[in-house]
Amino acid sequence: MLEVTQIPVGPGQANCYLIYNPANDEALIVDPGAEFSKIEQKIEGLGAVPVAVLLTHTHFDHIGAVDEVRDRYDLPVYVAPEEQEWLSTPMKNLSELQGNSVTARPADYFFEPEETVEVADFSFKVVQTPGHSPGGVSFIFEEDAFVVTGDALFAGSIGRTDLPGSEPEKLLDSIREQLFTLPDKFTVYPGHGDSSTIQKEKTTNPFFQ
Repeated sequence: MLEVTQIPVGPGQANCYLIYNPANDEALIVDPGAEFSKIEQKIEGLGAVPVAVLLTHTHFDHIGAVDEVRDRYDLPVYVAPEEQEWLSTPMKNLSELQGNSVTARPADYFFEPEETVEVADFSFKVVQTPGHSPGGVSFIFEEDAFVVTGDALFAGSIGRTDLPGSEPEKLLDSIREQLFTLPDKFTVYPGHGDSSTIQKEKTTNPFFQ
């Protein structure tokens, strides 16, 4: 069974995740948004061997430590093609609006819609969940019954839709079509806040009542 470690980082407490396979010590790093030393400490504490960086989307609070992580562990970075440009553009990744300039070098791999990705011994499905941002994606780990939703679906809420590139109706449709069709038992690991389940969000999330 895979183990998921949540690491809230940065002023906005964006969730970086380590998806760790104790059978071989390999790990995926999802959304290393800031505080590289904190992420590194968790990796070293697990004795994990990172194999890739996965990005659910490229707002600044989810990419701030990308280059430090990729350089420390010599990792490929995976992103949706719609947001490749955002990595190097502070206005698009919204860091400029915060009076900051967060950038990362280009990604190495672009997700295809509905793609099953094989990275080392990991296998997961990538589904498009835009609306918060144009290239938002979620990662479905079917065998282990969990989904990493980025800033699409939160526990009791959804991602902001008042940002440049946001589309409120598209986000709601994305969640209904790509996430709420998953089995109820699936754990939801969002980009901010606590984890939840598909069943709980379908039945109690106020945006869908």
